[in-house]
Amino acid sequence: MIVREEKRALTIIFISIILLVLVSFISLFLGRYSLSPLQVIKIINEKMTGVITNKTAYKVVWDIRLPRVFLNILVGAGLAASGAAFQGIFQNRLVSPDILGVSNGAGFGVALAMLLGSTLPFGVAPMAFVGGIVSVLITYSISKIKKDQSTLALVLSGIVVASFFSALISLIKLVADTESVLPSITYWLMGSFANVGYDKVVFALLFIGIGLLVLVLMRWKINVLSMGDEEAYTLGINPQKNRIIIIIACTIISATCVTVSGIIGWIGMIMPNICRECVTANNKHLLPASIVLGSLFMVTVDLIARCATAAEIPIGILTAIIGAPIFVFVFFKREGEKI
Repeated sequence: MIVREEKRALTIIFISIILLVLVSFISLFLGRYSLSPLQVIKIINEKMTGVITNKTAYKVVWDIRLPRVFLNILVGAGLAASGAAFQGIFQNRLVSPDILGVSNGAGFGVALAMLLGSTLPFGVAPMAFVGGIVSVLITYSISKIKKDQSTLALVLSGIVVASFFSALISLIKLVADTESVLPSITYWLMGSFANVGYDKVVFALLFIGIGLLVLVLMRWKINVLSMGDEEAYTLGINPQKNRIIIIIACTIISATCVTVSGIIGWIGMIMPNICRECVTANNKHLLPASIVLGSLFMVTVDLIARCATAAEIPIGILTAIIGAPIFVFVFFKREGEKI
């Protein structure tokens, strides 16, 4: 049974990787500046040879679309993996970075940095991290106030904290300059991969990569923490210490994602749940599957955002439209099931 489950998990992950490569390639030639697959292959070959025949097409592929696809992959992987880790350590399938208030907390940090005049990713990143870590600590503390907790205590606390930071963001928008700062904050809050360069890709790769590495190395400890503190102590694991390490890793990932792409909701909740249903609940394969499927989902949604209408649709709008029905499905899937 275990061997069959592992084989199925590896098969799904392998197929998802193939689909990710395919959709990523499609993203290189679809868009307002239309290219054929053969043209993209030719441009890739020209990059290797150094002989460029069409500078416009070359710039579109290498300087605009390719870094965008790379950032899609990193952000999708980061949000899905942090969602899976949060759900494991908090033993709740409805938990995600945005539900816990991490995204709004980090968003408040970035919005405040924009208001104060810090526009570069390296300038706003510390603010995003502080906002994210403060929000998740407040959420976790509120959920622990009552000893008689329900399974939804953490989620409800997260909603309260997210609403609080959302109000603070609204306050910043109220006092921001209407001609320069306010439009930037408003568009960024809806989530977008527009104006992506390799500087953002390198920045995201560094911090999201570190966070993902920590989560992958600790995935067996996430399994233990998902069984409760008593089981963890029995197996010689300090639950508080390991939970803090995982929370910090997830917050670094989430804050980085918010910094480079704005607030993108739902992925951290829906992708781990889809992986649990289709792959396994064992974090040995759940975490890698969430990383791959999260990347695939983000690249696909961003492709739709670019091509569905004449004007680009903010990515956060599409993820909400897709994620909300899935949230309802997961919530009511099994009557009486503890989620």
